[in-house]
Amino acid sequence: MKNYILILSVFAIAVGFTACNSLKKSVDTEHSNNISLDWQGVYTGVLPCADCEGIQTVIHLDSNSNYQLETTYLDKPDKTETKKGTFSWDKDGGKITLDNLSKTSYPVYYAVGENNLVQLDLKGNPITSELASKYILQKENNPIVEKYWKLVELNGRAITPPAEGQPEPHLILKAFNNWVSGNAGCNGFGGTYEELPGNRIKFSKIFKTLMACPNLKNEDELFMVLEKADNFSYSDDTMTLNKAKMAPLAKFVAVYF
Repeated sequence: MKNYILILSVFAIAVGFTACNSLKKSVDTEHSNNISLDWQGVYTGVLPCADCEGIQTVIHLDSNSNYQLETTYLDKPDKTETKKGTFSWDKDGGKITLDNLSKTSYPVYYAVGENNLVQLDLKGNPITSELASKYILQKENNPIVEKYWKLVELNGRAITPPAEGQPEPHLILKAFNNWVSGNAGCNGFGGTYEELPGNRIKFSKIFKTLMACPNLKNEDELFMVLEKADNFSYSDDTMTLNKAKMAPLAKFVAVYF
């Protein structure tokens, strides 16, 4: 009888231990960063560089496990390298790996935190040097920057899709250095912008390429919009550039990679 009671006791302890472990795993899974954090979005920052001033880095992460990585050396601001691919989570849900990249040429491991990404070393471990605090990308909370804005309406007129092989009119507002770049439908352009309180915005120092294009009407109007616009509106991935309280001068929609 004593042996029977002893066996039952051991069995009960074993079952309880297993249940506790299962509960712990369930709680851990529910609180892993890939589930508990709002990690989708755009992360930006200037990461250290061994032989340059720094690397302006932008990482887009979407809910379908796609990423876009943009890197620009500060001493070569006109040359941006863009890589695209998918990313995967580790078993604990706290770290991602950017796939489709050479691990000897690019940092591919990042720890996902509350509104930040922390670059890890080439083996996926935390960087412990005195520059460790510099390897952090912050999540952008500005809804209009680091997005591909496709022009869909100009002075109340719908924009027709471009001919095959032709670029579509668009612009991108970069978080770093307040740089704006894009294409007007044939000619590329660049310049700077200043975002002010009250959804005010000002474009300046706009320059463009000088390609021979068959129809420059839309291009000329878009450049006039950039010259006139003094405020913007944003809602549900739609942005308009406006002059005072007049009708929108130009309407854009966000296009995701």
